[in-house]
Amino acid sequence: MINSGGSVGAYGDAEVAIAGARAGADVVRGLYGQRLERIEKGGGDFATAADVAAEKAILAVIRDARPDDAVLGEEGGQQGAAAAVRQWLVDPLCGTLNYAVGNMLVAVNVALREGPAAVADPFGDEVFYTDGTTARLRQDGVADTPLTPTPATRLVDVNLDPPFPSAPGFRAVDLLAHPEFVARFRPRVVSTTLALAWVAAGRRAAYVTDGGDLSASVHFAAGIALCQAAGCVVTGIDGAPLGETGRGLVAAADEETHDLLMSMIRGRG
Repeated sequence: MINSGGSVGAYGDAEVAIAGARAGADVVRGLYGQRLERIEKGGGDFATAADVAAEKAILAVIRDARPDDAVLGEEGGQQGAAAAVRQWLVDPLCGTLNYAVGNMLVAVNVALREGPAAVADPFGDEVFYTDGTTARLRQDGVADTPLTPTPATRLVDVNLDPPFPSAPGFRAVDLLAHPEFVARFRPRVVSTTLALAWVAAGRRAAYVTDGGDLSASVHFAAGIALCQAAGCVVTGIDGAPLGETGRGLVAAADEETHDLLMSMIRGRG
């Protein structure tokens, strides 16, 4: 096992993703509670000094291990050729608003496009990861355990953050008022893609968000990879496979949960 402080050049891509996510998580945890500069992005969106510092730590790990790979970072943008065969997608602090107001519900996302990925919970001492085939949970001092999705919690996390590109045809807030949703599920809104890792781990029955093609998004790529490797049912909000023409995301623990949510989204429930 490697840590975020040593060289990772001799290790596989999954270990690089884990080390990168851990390096970012160390920064996020270390700066928590401090008065941090806000970097305005427009439209009400912003980053903090923690976002920037965490991304730098992640990039240092990737550069050490895979110096020839391209990287797309939430804060630093594209580094290397955008059309590179190997491209890392990095969201150093998913849940910036939560973090800025003292809420610990955040995630650090590192994914090799169409390959291994890791999602770190900086405050839960957990790293959810996939090698591209299996999905597991790593905790210090505990043997890695497989992620097993289940709908048993009946908790469905719904992203209510704007924009809402599919409105008025689909609005996530309408889903919460659907009679069958109220009867079958309980809504949650954590405002971070950590919730996607929870679907893979069986802590959520499903996750729903509007949007365009999210398959190569720095925010969603790691969580999508985890869910797919864990055996979840993952599609767009129209039920179509994720891809360039995709719309949003429905990640469900099983077919029944996915079918129920799709019937509600389509207005047939």
